Amino acid sequence: MAVTRPAVAAALSAAPPSSSRSRRVSFLSCRPLPAASCSRASKAPRAAAAPAADAVDEEAAAASPPPSDLSRGVENLVIIGSGPAGYTAAIYAARANLKPVVFEGYQVGGVPGGQLMTTTEVENFPGFPDGITGPDLMDKMRKQAERWGAELHQEDVEFVDVKSRPFVIRSTDREVKSHSVIIATGATAKRLRLPREEEFWSRGISACAICDGASPLYKGQVLAVVGGGDTATEEAIYLTKYACHVHLLVRREQLRASKAMQDRVLNNPNITVHFNTEAVDVVSNSKGQMSGIQLRRIDTGEESVLEVKGLFYGIGHTPNSQLLQGQIELDSSGYILVEEGSAKTSVDGVFAAGDVQDHEWRQAVTAAGSGCIAALSVERYLVTNDLLVEFHQPVREEPKKEIAGKDVEMGFDITHTKHRGQYALRKLYHGSPRLILVLYTSPTCGPCRTLKPILNKVIDEYDEAVHFVEIDIEEDPEIAEAAGIMGTPCVQFFKNKEMIRTFSGVKMKKEYREFIESNK
Repeated sequence: MAVTRPAVAAALSAAPPSSSRSRRVSFLSCRPLPAASCSRASKAPRAAAAPAADAVDEEAAAASPPPSDLSRGVENLVIIGSGPAGYTAAIYAARANLKPVVFEGYQVGGVPGGQLMTTTEVENFPGFPDGITGPDLMDKMRKQAERWGAELHQEDVEFVDVKSRPFVIRSTDREVKSHSVIIATGATAKRLRLPREEEFWSRGISACAICDGASPLYKGQVLAVVGGGDTATEEAIYLTKYACHVHLLVRREQLRASKAMQDRVLNNPNITVHFNTEAVDVVSNSKGQMSGIQLRRIDTGEESVLEVKGLFYGIGHTPNSQLLQGQIELDSSGYILVEEGSAKTSVDGVFAAGDVQDHEWRQAVTAAGSGCIAALSVERYLVTNDLLVEFHQPVREEPKKEIAGKDVEMGFDITHTKHRGQYALRKLYHGSPRLILVLYTSPTCGPCRTLKPILNKVIDEYDEAVHFVEIDIEEDPEIAEAAGIMGTPCVQFFKNKEMIRTFSGVKMKKEYREFIESNK
């Protein structure tokens, strides 16, 4: 949907509303990439302080113990991936004083928190009798891991070497050596690879109903979901909150979803299930907008067009094990092979947890359980091999409060950098000489929760050069519609009453920095 600058201007021009480390029998510091050449103060306590030269005689020097592995930059444990498996492993390892380093991921394989970041209600995770949203559950797990001392980095790992020791892990921003590794990289949503899929990706086709379902593009429209498992049925049910009707396209003669999910779908009058049906391509109208899906019956070969405004994928996942190909044993589908009843892989010191090694159950609770097993296995491995250096918990500081509540007329202050709501946006649009960054979010959007702290850090770097406004598209739908928001998260930049750039989805920090630097 094309959006003209006058449309945005018209919406924003409306009158504002009135209103101490020790060895056990023996029982994890990241090194930045060489080019970074910056020291990490948080790791300073790991290196023994060097005494003054004139205070040490030769005998004392000879008696001094050798530096530990950690003082040379070798970690106890690196966890690659997040989600229930990675965060649970981090919680257990941190509570054991291993000081794990966790690479949560960023774009490869999905956002930090894994598949649950694109899940609505989780009703079968123990301890939540009324259910909990996937993003909320992942937020709680992440905070728990942080509380116990896990070191978290929202970065993609680009290179892993587990053939040499210590193991080498390199991310987008740093390189780390470690005595042990837990692989918890999960799995990635599959695509249909339709001929016009790329053309309509995020413009009618999506793999995340809770990210994009609340978009004005889909409200009150007829939508379709592809798939027959729990993911597809859950997305179909969720979309009925916004769509006038949902079609569920199933290739087989029956659903593969759990009995409870099947009953919900089949008994929902706003969902029509099409068995033995596959999507062939996307159909568009004269304006270049998605208008339907070309379908084919599996049993008869008959083709037809189903008029819909959006297509959502719920067709399964591929294990994210590419980094380990040729280094550890994988099965024919790419899942990491582990010893039965354990997290051990074919390489000593390398362990796997979660969906990257589970092609059968793939549940949040089983992923969490495997993360626990992996962390306990790491602790045993490090102790047995006399490799472990223990870290005691530091005194924790209270976290800084990020964005205040929604701006109102009496509380708005243009000298503040961060704001929320359409009143603030309209005031800034007309009165701010700065570059304005607008973040559009929705309450159930997992990637939005990932992007907000990233943008907060970037905004803090340009505190007096930028104004930041968060817009909840459910609270302020007219602003989102005027801005042409078709999915969340979405970032738009304004300057001098002109919209100058749109970023859809989650991007790397450097992309936002570079744009602000060139336009501030």
